[in-house]
Amino acid sequence: MPRRSWVLWAAATLTAAAPALYFWAVSILTGDDGSRSYWSMSSGSCLGWDIYDQVSPWASPIKAFPLFSYDGAPLIVLGFAGWCLSLRSGRAGPGRVVGRCVAVVLLVLNLPDFLLPALDAALGPACTQIWGPPELLSWQIGRGLYDCLPPVLVLFAVRAPRRAFVRRGAVVRTTAAVLAVTAVVLLPAASAPPGKVSAQWELGCPGFGDGTVKGSSATEQRFLCVVRSHDHRYGSGLERWDEVSDQAVLDQGRYLCALATRHGGDVGARAVDEAPQASLAIALPSLCPAVARAQQAEEDRRQAESDAYVAREERACAAHPRHRPKIRPVRQRRATFWTEFWTIEGWEDGYEGNPPDLLKDLVGSGRGALAIWAADEAGSACVTVESYTRRPPLETRGWDEVVEVGYESPSGSLQLGGGEGPTLKGLTTRGPGSYRVRVHLRGRELVYQVPYPPPGAVELLVMVFPGTAKKPVVYK
Repeated sequence: MPRRSWVLWAAATLTAAAPALYFWAVSILTGDDGSRSYWSMSSGSCLGWDIYDQVSPWASPIKAFPLFSYDGAPLIVLGFAGWCLSLRSGRAGPGRVVGRCVAVVLLVLNLPDFLLPALDAALGPACTQIWGPPELLSWQIGRGLYDCLPPVLVLFAVRAPRRAFVRRGAVVRTTAAVLAVTAVVLLPAASAPPGKVSAQWELGCPGFGDGTVKGSSATEQRFLCVVRSHDHRYGSGLERWDEVSDQAVLDQGRYLCALATRHGGDVGARAVDEAPQASLAIALPSLCPAVARAQQAEEDRRQAESDAYVAREERACAAHPRHRPKIRPVRQRRATFWTEFWTIEGWEDGYEGNPPDLLKDLVGSGRGALAIWAADEAGSACVTVESYTRRPPLETRGWDEVVEVGYESPSGSLQLGGGEGPTLKGLTTRGPGSYRVRVHLRGRELVYQVPYPPPGAVELLVMVFPGTAKKPVVYK
């Protein structure tokens, strides 16, 4: 068996297995297995990426086969065994065929990982962005090139000698061995994804201390916290960006910031939305002043619209004539109530959060709980609440619906509120005990007829007075 071929077979096997062995050793020594996750979004069309997108679905299952684990080291060992058997039988030809088949299979599987990103890199920046951060592209090209080294060594191992072997001196052999070992050790290390991924406590994310990261500003650290899901205000982070190195995330964020700045800070602009880094847009206000200003301006505009809407509704309610009760109430109060879930709620301490069912879709009561219809899902109502010490006269004229129900007050502290509006307290006049609640309504039909009813369309008159009757009564 030629020594040269044996050395090349061994070098091919060791070179193929070296990355896995390297990361295994690192994981034992540092606890970091070296794995990193990257996520890229493609827009447009580039030749290398398009081919890779077609090739990878069938190549990935093949690479997952045990024979191709450790970058094909088991396949190389199997090919070496076939080559040895061929030599021992005195027929070198079949052994060369086996070795070349092993090399061709590995080259077919590994060359796309090197050639296709290199092709897009040659086509220009627009195509390199499809492959993700620049360091990821460099890593993929370097790793793809490295993965092609074992099959090349196999080809050299099975190549028929062209001339007589000349034994080299000890110095030459030692130098060659050192260079080979250096390449085997350093190339896997160089192929590892570079860059530091800072932990929560290092970045000073909310709830994790003051941070120890040097060389990055507070805005950059806040941006990284949001991206990596460490900022609790956003609930969850951006999928697959949390393990990309700090520098790569910042580079991609700055690129997206520059793109958004050219569009007035609008992250919804088409160019920004279609950028490969578009998923970083949610975190961009932490890093990009133009985006922060644009979003603040939009928030101010929406707040101004909301304030104007509230003011219109309150003016409309104030313009309604005040109710003139037939007997003097203990208290009479008016307010504009808001709801996003059809009703306004009445409750007493310890009885919150359990609204009763409505009678005639208007009012419902339970022990310590009250619910009154006020809007078609979301909207406002002009509410007048009157508290009495005795039963007031019935009023149905001018009202579309009038319903009265019994109410049991466990503490005598009934209060009425809804949404962002006020809370009216002290609706009961005689402390704990039995009461009646009579609700008058007008404007429901108008609300149902038009999608945007006029301000102050819904009016409610709520009368609360002592009473022991339990049976509900529908007056109108």
